[in-house]
Amino acid sequence: MIHPSLLKKQRILLAALALLIVLTIIIALGLGRSTVTFDRILPILLGQGSFKENFVLFSIRMPRILVTLLAGMALALSGAILQGITRNDLADPGIIGINSGAGVAIAVFFLFIPIDAGSFVYLLPVIAFFGASVTAVLIYIFSYRKQTGVQPIQLVLTGVGFSLALSGLMIVLISSAERTKVDFIAKWLAGNIWGTDWPFIWALLPWLVVLIPFTLYKANRLNLLAISEPVAIGVGVSIGKERIVLLGTAVALAASAVAVTGGISFVGLMAPHIAKALIGPRNQLFLPIAILIGGWLLLFADTIGHNILDPSGLPAGIMVSLIGAPYFLYLLLKK
Repeated sequence: MIHPSLLKKQRILLAALALLIVLTIIIALGLGRSTVTFDRILPILLGQGSFKENFVLFSIRMPRILVTLLAGMALALSGAILQGITRNDLADPGIIGINSGAGVAIAVFFLFIPIDAGSFVYLLPVIAFFGASVTAVLIYIFSYRKQTGVQPIQLVLTGVGFSLALSGLMIVLISSAERTKVDFIAKWLAGNIWGTDWPFIWALLPWLVVLIPFTLYKANRLNLLAISEPVAIGVGVSIGKERIVLLGTAVALAASAVAVTGGISFVGLMAPHIAKALIGPRNQLFLPIAILIGGWLLLFADTIGHNILDPSGLPAGIMVSLIGAPYFLYLLLKK
């Protein structure tokens, strides 16, 4: 039973974060090389804009904003799941190799397989999910011990090793590729938001529509796994099965996000921590808050990075890393 005061606090935090996201979206809509003044945003949204204003807002800025927001939500939830099943506060899909696995699959697909432009967008999350899943399975196998099963710390350390190995493989793959394709992969590795059109939103949205409610449904199982294995076993939880199902959910969320945003780390690390600090470690309470924090964090980083330098700006992945690396070191020293 959750105390009513905590539920009230959660609603207040969710409302405050929703307002913060709306304000950031308004700022992002008004910033850029094509001038759209803030006082014109509402009339344009209500259908009273010129052709140029409609094109700038609805064809250029709005898709990028929504893709970034949804990807941040997916990465935050993926990180929260990984931290729960590994009982390690440093777990993140970018740190333990899941993003790297998705990246290698996308690189192979992009470099060596003939691509039909019409299906490319919708195939990317599937390709990324395949690569991330193979990586997750290999990490699981290499961290498994016959006597003790899969221990959380072993899972994380194995994932870090795979992340480094896959980063090396990515360099080998692109070293002999065409210049134009190398440029795309390089931008992907830097976390450059490249999926900035409406089809990318439709490619990403179904994954979140299915997996966010599923994860919230599994919140109590995550609570038990995060406490200890004996407690989970004592109340009848099948640890191996639940861990595999939740790991698959985390992989799917991370893969769908990085397929359209590039290799972005630290969002899945920071958002769950901030949410837990605000309302506590119970998954039913902090998961919705972490989802909104992750969406806002990536949107904020991309808005700043996209407008800070001319002509192409600074990739969101680099901006998030500038924030996340010191936070990671703080957690490492604290824990």
